[in-house]
Amino acid sequence: MKPRLLDLFCGAGGAGMGYARAGFDVVGVDKEPQGSYPFEFHQADALEYLKAHWQEFDVIHASPPCQSYTNIRKLVEARLGKQDYPDLVEPTRNALRATGKLYIIENVPGAPLKNPIVLCGVMFDLKVFRHRLFETSFPVLAPVHKRHPRNSTTNAYRGQSAFEFGATHINVCGANFRFDDAKIAM
Repeated sequence: MKPRLLDLFCGAGGAGMGYARAGFDVVGVDKEPQGSYPFEFHQADALEYLKAHWQEFDVIHASPPCQSYTNIRKLVEARLGKQDYPDLVEPTRNALRATGKLYIIENVPGAPLKNPIVLCGVMFDLKVFRHRLFETSFPVLAPVHKRHPRNSTTNAYRGQSAFEFGATHINVCGANFRFDDAKIAM
């Protein structure tokens, strides 16, 4: 029997797909509808669902909203004024610790994670610059982080593929990439 993993704040299921490929039976939860989530999905408040169902799972992954911590927030607020984003890392950590289960919290650089490791697409031979922090309730060692290639174009240009302009890698975040480029890169 496969170990069951609860994927909180699951979005479209990118992390869930990785866990499924690693052998987990994945169940996702998000407050927003996720019509293309590839596994069992529950539209609900993630922390409320955790409190009601934690005992059904072996491991819990959480990706609380990152907007409070991301560097792009400064650019957004420069254009649109101060924004009110949820700060859910601490409440998520507290709820996960209360379960006593193994857990992983994923977020962006700048998020207040405890002793996180940093993972990047280049560590896995992907053509993606995407740093993410991972806090775990168990010891984890990060692979070696290869240098990012110098002078590579990383963003789409006026809707055209970054790879058509000589990019060797792309950034996959926000709206600065084409979906087709992301498929090539990953």
